[in-house]
Amino acid sequence: MAEVKVPELAESISEGSIAQWLKQPGDHVEKGEYVLELETDKVNVEIISDYTGTLSEQLAEEGDTVQVGQAIAIVDENGSAAAAPKAEAPKAEVAKEEPAKAEQAAPVKEAPKAETKEASSNQQVIASPAARKLAREKGIDLTQVPVVDPLGRVRVQDVEAASNAPVTPAAAPTQAPAAKQAAAPVEVNDDRIEVVKMTRRRQTIAKRLVQVQSEAAMLTTFNEVDLSAVMELRSRHKDSFVKANDVKLGFMSFFTKAVIGALKKYPLLNAEIKGDHILKKNFYDIGVAVSTDEGLVVPVVRDADRKSFAEIEKNISDLAVKARNNKLGLSDLSGGTFTITNGGTFGSLLSTPILNAPQVGILGMHTIKTRPIAVGDQIENRPMMYLALSYDHRIVDGKEAVGFLVAIKDMLEDPEQLLLQG
Repeated sequence: MAEVKVPELAESISEGSIAQWLKQPGDHVEKGEYVLELETDKVNVEIISDYTGTLSEQLAEEGDTVQVGQAIAIVDENGSAAAAPKAEAPKAEVAKEEPAKAEQAAPVKEAPKAETKEASSNQQVIASPAARKLAREKGIDLTQVPVVDPLGRVRVQDVEAASNAPVTPAAAPTQAPAAKQAAAPVEVNDDRIEVVKMTRRRQTIAKRLVQVQSEAAMLTTFNEVDLSAVMELRSRHKDSFVKANDVKLGFMSFFTKAVIGALKKYPLLNAEIKGDHILKKNFYDIGVAVSTDEGLVVPVVRDADRKSFAEIEKNISDLAVKARNNKLGLSDLSGGTFTITNGGTFGSLLSTPILNAPQVGILGMHTIKTRPIAVGDQIENRPMMYLALSYDHRIVDGKEAVGFLVAIKDMLEDPEQLLLQG
């Protein structure tokens, strides 16, 4: 028998939840074949088997949290053929013992019958493999285990609760309300309310956002930018750009280049706090927030300062497609130094973005609105966008934050500067 274990995933990932079993007990498994899909904080990862054989047991069920290094399945490398002799062995052994001990024959025969009856009734119960295993170890009849799952499935938690419950009949009613209270969100008796369990990714997003707000001294400063020059430049070159690079010239490449130019002037916004030290990063891996059905993810454009406008646009487009198809790898998401988020794609006029820890800065873009603006002594309608910079005030002072945002504004209103900053 060989164990399938959760492999090392990434330095920052220590656990995950089983999203889907791709192989069931009794299925043949080849070495290198996918056994299950694991949902982590960042991406879904398919776990392979390092062995060829038959999947004999699942040690965890869908939805369970498992740790890196934990055994999650058993593969019988001898295949299903080895199971038959093992199953026949106890029968032969009992047959030999029956003539020798005639007086004890009845009790010996009764015990297997009782076990067979209990096993048969247990098989009729819908339970996870892990729950069945725990029930066997604790000697618990699955038919007697109270369940809170709306589909009637017995889970590991139910078996644990049953094993810890007092055996006196009077204690049973006392335990029942507690179980119902724990499962109250699932047992809502109102057909107007839909109960949906949070995905692991959404739970992680929630925890991290709350953690950032409680640990960082987060502050947001605002400015506005006139995008007339950028829009005029895009209009003049959009056709030739697509023809030459097979990708559209969007706004994100301009903003990415402007952010990099501002980070070079104000390097603390490209840093990280580690204990009582500041880690200044002399590289520019820019995270670009992408909205997916399961929540916000932030894939990273590596060494963005060394990339052309076309390369940045291609990178962002490819990462966005991978994110929406749930195909991002861990390497796509780790190690960003600064993040750009564009709420303007959804019509947001103004917002205060939350830091993507451990980064200390994030730039929020918003929708472009034509507004009357004073240009010299004249009033003109210009395409304007509000910018928001959230930053960690522990290492970034207001002067630097404002200077950073003004630098971005200046470069976008005079895009030729983006070529000069490299």
